[in-house]
Amino acid sequence: MRLLILAFAAGVGLLQIQPTLPGTGWLWGVAPIFLLASYLPKHGYWRQAAWLGLMLLVGFAYAAWRAEMRLADTLDPAWEGREVRLAGRVAGLPEVTPRGQRFVYRVEHVDTVGARLPGRVVLNLYDDPGKPMSDRASRAVLGGACLTLSARLYRPQGSHNPGGFDYQAWLLERGIRAQGRVSAGSVAASADCRESLPGRLDGLRETLRGRIHERLPDSPHAGIISALALGDQNAITGEQWQLFRRTGVTHLMSISGLHVTLLGWLVYTATLWGWRRASRLTLRWPARRVAPWVGLSVSVLYALLAGFGIPAQRTLFMLLAVTVAVSLDRLHSASRVLAAALFLVLVIDPWAMLSVGFWLSFGAVAALLFAGAGRLGQRHRWLAWGRAQWVVTLALLPLLLFMFQEFSLVSPMANAFAIPLISLLAVPLSIGAALIPAAWPATLASGVVEIVMTGLRWLDRLPQPVWHGAAPGLWAMLLAGVGVLVLLLPRGIPARWLGWLLILPVLMPRIDRPGLGEYRLHALDVGQGLALVLRTRNHALAYDSGPGYASGDDAGSRVVAPFLHGQGYSRLDGLVVSHDDTDHSGGALSLIASHAPGWLLSSLADPGDGRLSAHGRAILAAAERPILCVEGQSWTWDDIRFDVLYPPARYHANLGFEDNDRSCVVRVSGRHGSMLLTGDLARLGEMSLLESQRSAVASDVLIVGHHGSGSSSSPDFVAAVKPKLALISVGRANPFGHPDAAVLRGLASAGAEIWRTDRHGAIEVRLENGVPQAISTQAQQRRYWHELAAEPRQPGLSGSVKRPLNPQ
Repeated sequence: MRLLILAFAAGVGLLQIQPTLPGTGWLWGVAPIFLLASYLPKHGYWRQAAWLGLMLLVGFAYAAWRAEMRLADTLDPAWEGREVRLAGRVAGLPEVTPRGQRFVYRVEHVDTVGARLPGRVVLNLYDDPGKPMSDRASRAVLGGACLTLSARLYRPQGSHNPGGFDYQAWLLERGIRAQGRVSAGSVAASADCRESLPGRLDGLRETLRGRIHERLPDSPHAGIISALALGDQNAITGEQWQLFRRTGVTHLMSISGLHVTLLGWLVYTATLWGWRRASRLTLRWPARRVAPWVGLSVSVLYALLAGFGIPAQRTLFMLLAVTVAVSLDRLHSASRVLAAALFLVLVIDPWAMLSVGFWLSFGAVAALLFAGAGRLGQRHRWLAWGRAQWVVTLALLPLLLFMFQEFSLVSPMANAFAIPLISLLAVPLSIGAALIPAAWPATLASGVVEIVMTGLRWLDRLPQPVWHGAAPGLWAMLLAGVGVLVLLLPRGIPARWLGWLLILPVLMPRIDRPGLGEYRLHALDVGQGLALVLRTRNHALAYDSGPGYASGDDAGSRVVAPFLHGQGYSRLDGLVVSHDDTDHSGGALSLIASHAPGWLLSSLADPGDGRLSAHGRAILAAAERPILCVEGQSWTWDDIRFDVLYPPARYHANLGFEDNDRSCVVRVSGRHGSMLLTGDLARLGEMSLLESQRSAVASDVLIVGHHGSGSSSSPDFVAAVKPKLALISVGRANPFGHPDAAVLRGLASAGAEIWRTDRHGAIEVRLENGVPQAISTQAQQRRYWHELAAEPRQPGLSGSVKRPLNPQ
């Protein structure tokens, strides 16, 4: 049975890596394989192989069928970006963002005639800064509320970066098939929604969330307690998440499988103890049969209170498999129960394999079962607890390095004290803080969390709490898996130390670096902004850091830093911030904190007239070695020359030059070709640059200024640069109509091959003998749920279509 379930899981996983959904022609192979499996000798290897092949095809077909149904619930392209009037209910707890709120909305009625919309969408509601805070607070969207509103919807879109988070896959698993923006002033309460249990639960959770925050008005841990009790992870601050990530306890600060399992175990233990002391009940219903179902029931109630999120659902399916096995006296084989849980999870949610939590939870349980199989005797409980921490840490090390390119070195110590304090004390107290009409549970829960936070902060202050490594390859992961199995073998088996040798390729993967005199440019997909990374043989430079986002995050922490870690860079040799616009400098502070660049070169001049923003001043204060960008500066790395062509020093004090026209322009050149990085340089700046440096701007690759705006890339400038490849960093469906149609025509007329991050995702550019070669991440990582395939590289006039704001 176990092998058959693994084959089914392999088929489900195979479907999830397909670039498009398959047709039905391959189904003709199912019948021959079934006949082969039925008529071959019963105990032969070929019969087993046939059944395994059949189960693989069944898993593949089942996942494809579910995907077809999920994708059928889609937004009609004809209604993309058009305002529609909707009636429906807020699902879950709305997330508060710096600019407003984000929430999931279940559509029940579409009042706009002819509109075809999906059933679940995610919406952004932005505050009107002109209204007083009291008025804005009274208009806040509440969980479970029935509302009518007007919105502009778009098909799911996300960024495409090497090894980056797949937002579209995250939406697909949750059945969210569109995203959009609520039209200002259109939200109104309604009574047209159907009454439903999920709606009532969400309303209850909203009330309980308010109760927690009322009882802890000044506590910095109110968000953590709300997350533990109600699954309100968005209430945890970014600084707190960073501390949890660095100490390896992020799984504890949300409704994880561990909390659901341990709460069920506590109730199971209490029920077992009490039931055995009631002789009449015990004689009629054995305690060992009743207690598992009571524990499971409490776990279900907790999961419902916490929003019944997908991680909690997976855990409940696993607990259900264990409960059924106990009831049927089938718990003698834990691996069979784990396999049954795997089958149940994938049947209900075939997209579970796309989740990091799926691999970490099943991997940890499988490792514990393997490490405990066939062992004689019992360890002391504290020794057993320590060994369990060691087993989980070792087993998850390759997965964490593969998925996140980092591993918390203090994680075993942090989890050793945080797991019992959070799961056995803070979680029950947090639930009490929400349900009990008294203040003491909230106060005690806050105290327990403070003890945990104190310990985590101490661990985070150690010299190196986190170890970063480059993303390992598939072969390195396979070797590491074998190495983990070898290290977890029982004592007495010789040469177990060889397992460390098998793990070494994951810890020190082979990194593809440019050769001497070569360099590569990576234009990361950061939305409406710019973030470039240039790599030479031994150095790395970031040119701009991308925008800040409405959620409060920024491209530096979400995109650029993970990319650098994945490439094996723990530090930057230099950071260039072209000018004081947040779509270029929004992630600079995060990059300075994570990668400590050796120097900062920027046009962030502060002449004292108030032009420099507070964010720009913060960047200068945080930088280790700030340098003002001035024409004539240059440096050489690994036979690659970097020349600053613009601006002249006097322009920094000239009030007639806007920030865009003081963008730091850098030309990169080597024996294979050259690139010109222009920031947001507008036409006035282009004219000034050509007056003094016309002969120096010619380059094989042009990073098009100001995202392809009509205020940049004048015909004279493009003719002087003579690019063979033009790269435009631009957001999907941006509100500015970038790139401009006239700019696209001018670049095409000049013979430039046009690449755009909104259509190709992150773009890697290599030069060989003056010929640029571009590689699209979106094409390499395409999956069937990605709505828009990469467009042709010569878009013609398609870029002239102006669409409203993509709210992501």
